[in-house]
Amino acid sequence: MREIVTLQLGHRANYLATHFWNAQESYFDYGVSEEPSTIDHDVHFKAGQGPKGEDTFTPRTLIYDLKGGFGGLRKWGGLYDQGDADTHSQSLWDGSVVKQQDTPISQSAYQKALDEGLDQPPKLSPETVRYWSDFTRVFYHPRSIVQINDYELRSTIVPFAKWDSGEELFGKLDKDHDLLDRDIRPWAEECDQMQAIQIFASADDAWGGFASNYVESLRDEYGKTPLWFWGLENEAVQGQRATQLMRTVNTAHSLQAISTIASMYIPLAVPSYTPPYIGLGGNSQWYVSGLMSMAVESITLPSRQKAGSVPRGLLADLEAALNANGNQRIAELQCSVVDPSTQHLKTKEVSQAVNDSRSANSNMQNLVYEDEVEKANSRLDMSFSIGEPSQTALSLRQWERTNHVFSKIESIRGVAWTTRELDHEDESNSGKRRRLASLPTVERYYNQRPYPLLDSFPPILIGPGRSNTAAAVHGSLSATSQMSKRTKGLQNIVSRMVNVAEREALSNGLGEIAEAYEEGWDSGSDEDSD
Repeated sequence: MREIVTLQLGHRANYLATHFWNAQESYFDYGVSEEPSTIDHDVHFKAGQGPKGEDTFTPRTLIYDLKGGFGGLRKWGGLYDQGDADTHSQSLWDGSVVKQQDTPISQSAYQKALDEGLDQPPKLSPETVRYWSDFTRVFYHPRSIVQINDYELRSTIVPFAKWDSGEELFGKLDKDHDLLDRDIRPWAEECDQMQAIQIFASADDAWGGFASNYVESLRDEYGKTPLWFWGLENEAVQGQRATQLMRTVNTAHSLQAISTIASMYIPLAVPSYTPPYIGLGGNSQWYVSGLMSMAVESITLPSRQKAGSVPRGLLADLEAALNANGNQRIAELQCSVVDPSTQHLKTKEVSQAVNDSRSANSNMQNLVYEDEVEKANSRLDMSFSIGEPSQTALSLRQWERTNHVFSKIESIRGVAWTTRELDHEDESNSGKRRRLASLPTVERYYNQRPYPLLDSFPPILIGPGRSNTAAAVHGSLSATSQMSKRTKGLQNIVSRMVNVAEREALSNGLGEIAEAYEEGWDSGSDEDSD
């Protein structure tokens, strides 16, 4: 087996991961489907037994959140409930006991309906989704749940906001408990052959500092294991300029500290442009995380395929394709969504262009290109990186002229290739030839399984004639020269906002990252020159 262990650090990360786990749970067919599933469930799920001897499958994940962040989730994850956990401890004390506890958070109506086994649970909305646990469809192992009591969710008195606070908290907890030994090691030792560790965390608040120290400890312990970091940025909140600058500085710290240690660092921000078929419900966390999860789950789909079923790409394979130059560990995530009920795709023996007619600019073009440079530079409908161009023809042409793509991987799902499947091995061989010719490398993975639109998923896809059960998704990760511009922008802010003691090290670190996305390529543009 090629298992992946997941870390979820913080409330926003848990929203994203909950959508991810709901999608994974939907792939279980429970013997109903006649065709065997191509998904290897052992990659992300752990087999076990419940307290009554029943078989269980629970995610291989660790969920960290602040006090009050778990909402109405049961203490033992719902599957291993043990009644009153204080009974044994009280029996060791003969004196009187005064018990004080906060008022428990009630379960959502959606969760109660799932527990009761109702076929049609009540419809969710931004008003009824108060916490990520309000829309989860999976049971978690008790070891997965790690509540941090040092800070309280949404506290205005002692907010968990500054990057340094996260560093300090990790140091304190690690000193008291040895977090890797207590939390990570039991999951890692249960794996036959651990494929990777993936980390979801917000990068623009204190969780970035917490994650930085955590990733450093993981790298020391698991030196050769791929570590994929998904860093959430630019939360859509109203705040003073000082708060916004603090978040930017936090992001700079996270990018500089984590991207040099992790195997891959993928920034995740709310797209600056969304096509007409996407509605984000006023930037509700439930909506935004759902859109992000659709892209994240689709681009990593090859890593959980059964060997020999469809082309499988382990996270180490994807990393090798993206980081071809050895020093480009930051990748940009993009995606387009196509409705399989209205989009009829045909593949002939020769390459054929494909367009999504719903997009105002038809940005999802040419799933297969003859020209390799054009194929690498193709833009999908949405980018999850900050600083991307607007979707006007002028800005896109300027972006294509000044941006260089070093490497790219694509995952195309929910599309029925009617005459042939592209030979991934041949494409990998051509990628080697393109590298030798200094051309962008592009690798593609195809899967006919669409992304599931569950009753726990927000109605972000809008428009007539659209399926409400599944969506075809075209996702990509790419290493581009755009990262140099982004990093230099952060470097400029850091030089003015960070205290003298840490300014030089942080600024120099960001400068080194920027250089990795300039080496061997020059756009010929002087738009950024002083």
